[in-house]
Amino acid sequence: MASIPQLVEFYVPPPPPSPPPPHYTTDNGLEVDTPQATVRVGGNLQGPHLLQDINLLETISHLTHERIPERLVHAKGVGAYGIFEVTDDITDLTKANFLNAVGKKTSLFARFSTVVGERGSADSVRDTRGFAFKIYTDEGNLDWMFFSTVTALSPFDIFWDFMSSNPETFNTLMLIFSDCGTPRSYRFCDIFSANTYKFVRNDSFVYVRIYVRTNQGVKTRTREDAERLAGIDPDAYTRDLHDSIANGDYPSWTVWAQVVRPDEVDSLPVNIFDPTRRWPEDVGEWRKFGKITLNKNPEDEFGEVEQASFSPTAIVPGWDISPDPILQTRLFAYGSAARYRLGINFHQLEVNKPKYSYNPTKRDGIGYVNNLKPKVQPNYITNDGGSVYIASDADYWSGNIQSYESQAENSDYDQPRDLWEEFKRNGTAETFVSNVATNLSMASEAVRRKTYDVFRNIDSDLADEIKTATENLLPHARGGDALMNRGGVGGC
Repeated sequence: MASIPQLVEFYVPPPPPSPPPPHYTTDNGLEVDTPQATVRVGGNLQGPHLLQDINLLETISHLTHERIPERLVHAKGVGAYGIFEVTDDITDLTKANFLNAVGKKTSLFARFSTVVGERGSADSVRDTRGFAFKIYTDEGNLDWMFFSTVTALSPFDIFWDFMSSNPETFNTLMLIFSDCGTPRSYRFCDIFSANTYKFVRNDSFVYVRIYVRTNQGVKTRTREDAERLAGIDPDAYTRDLHDSIANGDYPSWTVWAQVVRPDEVDSLPVNIFDPTRRWPEDVGEWRKFGKITLNKNPEDEFGEVEQASFSPTAIVPGWDISPDPILQTRLFAYGSAARYRLGINFHQLEVNKPKYSYNPTKRDGIGYVNNLKPKVQPNYITNDGGSVYIASDADYWSGNIQSYESQAENSDYDQPRDLWEEFKRNGTAETFVSNVATNLSMASEAVRRKTYDVFRNIDSDLADEIKTATENLLPHARGGDALMNRGGVGGC
């Protein structure tokens, strides 16, 4: 008969004690037993504070100095981490290392934003949306600063006076006053580069505009819904992106390039370096090459989202600058803004750091961290024999240096006219007219008349419809109701 095994008692050690909570300290590390207490004369609430209360002085001093200048534009934004994955081979167009193999993945950080509003403004206002991507490639950081539309709103008279004085802007104005100006959320926006860039190989280059098309489907809001949401939940788009990622519903976009070869430029119906013009869809070649997926929320809103900086000067081999005049101006503006907001060492902040960098001539300044090895190195370049960055622009430019100001042309009205015809075909013409009228009715009479004239150059029926709808919204036409809500969210 088999023996019954004996039960053996094993010693199970108790779980280790929980680590003590971190002790509160002053800036220099001095432990403070009662951080909520203040040093004062007398043991009650009536005694005056003493200047020697170091903890109180440091706490208040930090509180009053912890804000940095907000962005002049794109102040209200939300960020997320993700990946860029190569889906199709385009090595015949570019030598970029992060694009050299199908399936290759590169981490990135994205920041989505409105343009005109301050940091406390509502997400759902009628405005351009900015979409910035920082792609952490092995050859350096590549920054993309793209848009959903490229017109932004400001106070009524200023906005309409500027736009009607520069009628080439009406191409994008038509889009922003469609329901594209009030998207369902950031996840449902198509994105495009607006500016023209280059894909570069060792012996050739092509001009490209990048299109980042949502895989969630384009969805928009009506003006009334956007206004309602601005009052109920000003952070709705921020919350939507955060919650979708937190719930594992990762938003994604498919990345396309519209490609134009240098020998095709002169024969095209538009100036491809003019960011106010759309490239016709039948121009050049369309190449799908990537997918962007956002899959991780930031942990530190200030350290990661607010301190993120983007600049078109952040390029890598295989991607380069074109002679697009607005892009040329952006080359200076973005870096200058980052140095003003974050200090000259903004590139050392974790969210902005490339995988590798070495430049011992860039040193000191506020916030500098010496990452050189060895720490002490000459403040000059000791070897001129190393590799250098060489601009790949093979264009040849020759001419006199002179001041030039572009003028409006009759062709500036062609693409807005095409959009108006499209609105009529898809049943959104009435919505567009209403959106314009609610905003334009807040402008002065002189500015309204000036604006009607521009719309008349696009289409006389369009101008008549906008004028009638706008004038009917004026207080004298509505019984003097000067305080009614006429779509005033964010200048709309």
